[in-house]
Amino acid sequence: MTQTLITPQELSQFDNLELLAKQVVEGFIIGLHKSPFHGFSVEFAEHRLYNPGDSIKNIDWKVYARTDRMYVKQFEEETNLRCQIVLDTSSSMYFPEAAGEKGQPRVNKMHFSSLGAASLMYMLKKQRDAVGLSLFSDDVEYHSKAKSTTVHHHLLTARLQQSLDKKERNKATAAARCLHQIADNVHKRSLVIIFSDMLENVDDKEQEALFEALQHLKYNKHEVILFHVIDKKQELDFEFENRPYLFIDIETGEQVRLHPSQVKQYYKEGMEKVVKGLKLKCGQYKIDFVAADINQDFSQILVPYLVKRSRMYA
Repeated sequence: MTQTLITPQELSQFDNLELLAKQVVEGFIIGLHKSPFHGFSVEFAEHRLYNPGDSIKNIDWKVYARTDRMYVKQFEEETNLRCQIVLDTSSSMYFPEAAGEKGQPRVNKMHFSSLGAASLMYMLKKQRDAVGLSLFSDDVEYHSKAKSTTVHHHLLTARLQQSLDKKERNKATAAARCLHQIADNVHKRSLVIIFSDMLENVDDKEQEALFEALQHLKYNKHEVILFHVIDKKQELDFEFENRPYLFIDIETGEQVRLHPSQVKQYYKEGMEKVVKGLKLKCGQYKIDFVAADINQDFSQILVPYLVKRSRMYA
């Protein structure tokens, strides 16, 4: 599949999030035709697989010629989806702050999540679907109802851009309380897509509170995808150079100076426990858990969305 990584040169274009999202989606769609997911096409939102008994007058023979699989055209009332994109904007999402190799700009979790969200919004726009946006940290900072107009799409992209440019330190997370509030404000059945590093929820009590909030979304009949956005190399594998570091908590400002090798094993075991707990609970509540490594391409965002959407209309 065509890679959709952000290059250092493209980082300078982050003042035009909509243009970058278009490039990501169009590159991804081209890659679909050469991948095991070739059953999806540019027009995937308007088709579903043919089932015995369907009227043959609705078969799209052009798609059949390209894919050797029979799809029937769906009408707008059959395909319209409501989607609420929820983005964690707490300070930890701006990690890593430092430049990459040779001083090149580096993608952080907010870059990755904002462009992932903008790419999904671009897809939803092409599909004529309604999309809303919620931003939260220690409080719900922004919440819009789902709409499908072009003006609304531009407004949401601009709001994402504002959050991307803020880069505030010492801004904590209150995911459970904020998700309860968002659940109360998404009134119609929707696909709720959450981007968060979930780093607030590191003990059993906090995780239980989080999953009560996710259950609230499920109780309201929403489908939920949780993208666990993480820098796998540093935050999970704890790969640092063999020298002392000053580690600073972006959300609290707390500092600790240590050698990574002193705590690496203990740290990795703790993070593995947290991630395993997230996966198990998501499976229990029938929430799609997707590990999203900011060092990888955006197919890890777009493919799970397509799969989820196809299942909703199967």
